[in-house]
Amino acid sequence: MQLNRIMNRQFVLFGLILCFTIPAVFGQRERIEYLPNFDKRTIHFGYYLGINNNSFEVNYFDQSGLDPNSPVNPTPEQDMFVSVDASLGFNIGFVVDYRIHNNINLRFEPGLMSNAKTITFVDPNLDAAPNGVPIYGNSTSILEREVSGTYLHLPLLLKLSTNRLNNIRPYIIGGVSYDYNFSSNEKNGKDNFEQEFRMTAHNFMYEVGFGVDFYMYFFKFTPSIRGIFAMNNELINDTNPNAYPEYSSPWTGPIDFLGTRGIFLNLTFE
Repeated sequence: MQLNRIMNRQFVLFGLILCFTIPAVFGQRERIEYLPNFDKRTIHFGYYLGINNNSFEVNYFDQSGLDPNSPVNPTPEQDMFVSVDASLGFNIGFVVDYRIHNNINLRFEPGLMSNAKTITFVDPNLDAAPNGVPIYGNSTSILEREVSGTYLHLPLLLKLSTNRLNNIRPYIIGGVSYDYNFSSNEKNGKDNFEQEFRMTAHNFMYEVGFGVDFYMYFFKFTPSIRGIFAMNNELINDTNPNAYPEYSSPWTGPIDFLGTRGIFLNLTFE
């Protein structure tokens, strides 16, 4: 978790340096305005490439046994929690930009996002044994899951730009997206008892970010930083043991919400 936070800070710092130091470099050159009529188009197209560091936010039910509304059963001796180690992934897609106003654009940016994560279950209650009978005796004892995700990312975004200053134009952007997870395992009959981690295939996200448009001689180049946040719970719960249906899974039973939280850097060419 600590490593993941350090990577996020480095990721943001790199993006900030990219977005705010490049204008200073361009400002030292002769001030020739490139593509003066570019923003007068009603519609234009482009593509983007990028990298991401997408992880999970995990919230838990009460595991103390004091909350009567908590579905965690049996009460563990130690609270189970999940550690997420995310690696860098990539983004690729294209852009359709519709001009609404001089400073407002509606953008559709369909693409693919790919990312891999290692999930570690810490202190799952695998030793539960009411009346001396072990419930999870046939379950796997392997605590790590490799979760690879490839998403069809379909965001609809509103871009709010400042007035153009020579060949640069900062902006903020935000909106919602539908994401289809090709690697969800949603319909897999196996679950964590057999070392299969399952997630929902259909998900909704919102994203916010900022960037700077740079007007080049032949095209517009735009680095941007985005944050992406899941609105729905992406976790599919394990099936409770057949012999003890009132007992929750030691893997997913304590989890109330699991959703994508990430940051990505896109380089757009229009």
